[in-house]
Amino acid sequence: MIDSGQIQIRVSISQQLGDLLKSKAERLGVPITQLVKHLIIDEVKDEEYPIFKASTVTEKAAREAMEHIDEAIDIDNVNEFFKNL
Repeated sequence: MIDSGQIQIRVSISQQLGDLLKSKAERLGVPITQLVKHLIIDEVKDEEYPIFKASTVTEKAAREAMEHIDEAIDIDNVNEFFKNL
């Protein structure tokens, strides 16, 4: 499966809210999905994307891995590699 970098969200709304969204989307000449995306984007536009600091253990492991990067090997077939260990 290829990750497209998108997620799908399914939301149930009342008939009345659905009618309001449909009416507004029609007035704007856009699909309801585009209107909902716009509303979501407008709501979160000022939010900062969360950035998490790696733990000390993870940072140490990454430094050690980078120190040994010249020892890395290319593996074309992971299944074959592990079968032959």
